[in-house]
Amino acid sequence: MKKIPELTALFWITKICATTLGETAGDLFSMTLNIGYAVSSIMFITFFFILVTIQLSVKKYIPVIYWFVILATSTAGTTLSDYMDRTLGLGYAMGSLLLVSLLLMTLFIWQHTQKSLSVANIQSPKAELFYWTAILFSNTLGTALGDYLADDSGLGFGGSALLIGCVLAVLLLLHYFSKVLAVFLFWVAFILTRPFGATFGDLLTKSLAKGGLGYGTKGATLILFSMLLILIIYEMRAKRILKK
Repeated sequence: MKKIPELTALFWITKICATTLGETAGDLFSMTLNIGYAVSSIMFITFFFILVTIQLSVKKYIPVIYWFVILATSTAGTTLSDYMDRTLGLGYAMGSLLLVSLLLMTLFIWQHTQKSLSVANIQSPKAELFYWTAILFSNTLGTALGDYLADDSGLGFGGSALLIGCVLAVLLLLHYFSKVLAVFLFWVAFILTRPFGATFGDLLTKSLAKGGLGYGTKGATLILFSMLLILIIYEMRAKRILKK
């Protein structure tokens, strides 16, 4: 039942790529193609349910399935967060607080029923379902938190990236040189790598006049999707080589 990848540097790089792609793809559908936050959210949540059903049905870790579920949680999280914050008018701070509450409630129920929150030792479909529910909430929270830091806090994208980068560096040090619970460090890092990667997405999508590369949501989505495929193929080839 080993269906979760090892928490290596490759995991975090692929995670940042997948969740950044989720943001640009979510914005592409909801804003550039003018489908809207509500309809886009329904589309991506349906996509998530289909993929997570496939993920729950397989008996081993298959990189392409796993990372496409992560992508689905991120695209759904992007449009859901924007719908809550902008269409419903909750605002970034209230939206973030609500999502923190939902994530903590999921983790509490997970711990209470499964007696462990270890993401390295998920042994049952029920535990895996909790895992994906928590990831959906954490990626949605990452979007709301990133928007709050970039817009409402006054830090801007550069200041937000610097702040989150420093916090991630502290988490890395705590991982290697402290006895802080690994589960706590994982979920904080999982949430924060979402807005951290969003700065890369902004670099790709924003115009040259605003300091970006001017690819727009279409070009950025294509670039990030290509990068994600390359990382997945690399992981699959590396696993085959190791087995030999």
